[in-house]
Amino acid sequence: MNRVPEDQPASPSPWQGHRHGSAGYRRMILALFAAGVATFSQLYSVQGVLPELARDLVISESDAALAVSAATLGLATSVLFWSLLADRMGRLRAMSFAVLAAVVLGLAVPFSPGYEVLLVLRFIEGLALGGIPAVALAYLSEEISPLHSAVAAGTYISGTTLGGLAGRLVAGPLSEFVSWRVGTLVVSLMAAVAAAVFITMAPKPQGFTPVPWRSPHRVPLWKKLWMNLRRGSLLVLYAQGFLLMGGFVAVYNYLGFRLEAAPFFIPASLASLVFVAYLSGTWSSRKSGSMVARFNRLPVLLFCIGLMSVGLAVTLVNFLPTVVVGLLIFTAGFFGAHSVANGWIPMLAIGGRAQAASLYNLAYYSGSSVFGWALGFAFNAGNWAGLVLAVLCLLVCAAVLALLGLRRGPVSGPGSAPSSLPSS
Repeated sequence: MNRVPEDQPASPSPWQGHRHGSAGYRRMILALFAAGVATFSQLYSVQGVLPELARDLVISESDAALAVSAATLGLATSVLFWSLLADRMGRLRAMSFAVLAAVVLGLAVPFSPGYEVLLVLRFIEGLALGGIPAVALAYLSEEISPLHSAVAAGTYISGTTLGGLAGRLVAGPLSEFVSWRVGTLVVSLMAAVAAAVFITMAPKPQGFTPVPWRSPHRVPLWKKLWMNLRRGSLLVLYAQGFLLMGGFVAVYNYLGFRLEAAPFFIPASLASLVFVAYLSGTWSSRKSGSMVARFNRLPVLLFCIGLMSVGLAVTLVNFLPTVVVGLLIFTAGFFGAHSVANGWIPMLAIGGRAQAASLYNLAYYSGSSVFGWALGFAFNAGNWAGLVLAVLCLLVCAAVLALLGLRRGPVSGPGSAPSSLPSS
């Protein structure tokens, strides 16, 4: 079989990808699901133990929160490096190395002797974790038949939602009854099992051949980035990640403050259970893939943004069951939209699928950092209604950009691909 490096223009490869129902397809689905669990359980486990961590290390709440930010910052800054490394050493090898390094560092975090060491370990752990989201969608798009890539991408996203939920819910109660160190250690052990499943089950790559560092066909990283940054449709998708993730994180950041205040007065230990709403995202990220196969990507993306808006408006009602329902709808809409946008990136990429996906992740986690903090001013000024209004503005901007910038895009269906995209 003649496989073609992504950097090298050549005739199309005969490899058509694993088709739905095949053994290779099932192994790929299970492997990427496990990779999502291994990555995001570790990334967010510390978020569930922040109060205990602050008391144990005698630091403030804001200092404790840096343990989460350090890892996400490391992830955001490393995705471009991992995309370049994946071109040289191969997608699967890069992801395997990343998840193994992240597990080792995650197992070291609970034994941090002090706050400064904890932050350093979390940052380096984030650098390692960046290798999964930076490469996963490129790997998937090259190994799965285009007819089923949207569903497969949704499965990977559902794994990330379950991982993030498990990390918080497992570490949180253990930190209260034992210690935050035990809680994060158990999560890292869970991640180690998931990493082993990924490495064992991931099928051997057939749709991409790594390009040697000294290859005459090697395209410089800056050129790959520029090729994707100058394409309007990709910029619109990057904006989706930036705006939607920013609004999503802001809602979860400040909802706990609302539930602890009047008229709810819910204890912080119970308020943290709102993360269970992530389960609706686990369902919607997979459901959105099957919806794309029926209705195409843009209509599903706009529908999911609309769901986010409806769910957010429902949370304005001062009745706890209604707030929970609104949060479930909002979360389902977000992960559905994220699944569509994230899975669309490799279909539009020019000359560098991994770099295109990494730029999306860079925008995605930048939105989390910027709006997760900045929309706190809207919450302080107008309470929950002020925050809801600010997030709705982000959602409207995302929908308008999608409608204007993706309506005439070269890829609107589940199985089409742009003619300029190298076949590999």
